[in-house]
Amino acid sequence: MKTGLYFGSFNPVHNGHLMLANYLTEYSGLDCLWFVISPQNPFKKKESLLPDYQRLELMKRAIEGYRKFSACDIEFQMPKPSYTIDTLTYLHEKYPEREFYLIMGTDNLERFDHWKNYEQILKNYNLIVFPRNGSDGGYLKNHPKIQIVNTPLIEVSSTFIRESIQEGKDVRFFMPEKAFEYLDEMNFYKKSKKNTPLT
Repeated sequence: MKTGLYFGSFNPVHNGHLMLANYLTEYSGLDCLWFVISPQNPFKKKESLLPDYQRLELMKRAIEGYRKFSACDIEFQMPKPSYTIDTLTYLHEKYPEREFYLIMGTDNLERFDHWKNYEQILKNYNLIVFPRNGSDGGYLKNHPKIQIVNTPLIEVSSTFIRESIQEGKDVRFFMPEKAFEYLDEMNFYKKSKKNTPLT
């Protein structure tokens, strides 16, 4: 079974993530797609993240009822920071019947040669790469294990969601309804008293 692995902090998940994943499962030959929630990205500060299981809960609510999507917490039990090659190796050993495809944007592909054991990833796994504004994927885009897909460009970001909520904006239509309701109920990302300017 061709299984796409979409790694990310998903801090929080938004409609752009799901639109991209929907396109990939319908147009790129994938049978299903797993959202791999990263507890700590080596290139991001952990302090900016919601707790792991709250981001997982947001994802579960976002994709509820859609059989092609799954939320994967495999990295929660792995050493931190988590590296893609270690997760891929573990998943391959645990699910040998699955053919895993790593999903990333052209911006990440340009930096892919800085990833841990990137040559091993290219040797053993296929990559599905989607376009990002201002990036063409760099010199690796023509590699035989890399498939560039012409997905719609989606500019909404998790940073935009977080900053908008801190500014008191209503962004409910940028997120899946059930995920937004949980986020709003839990007061995630809302400006705390410690961020209030001193007078």
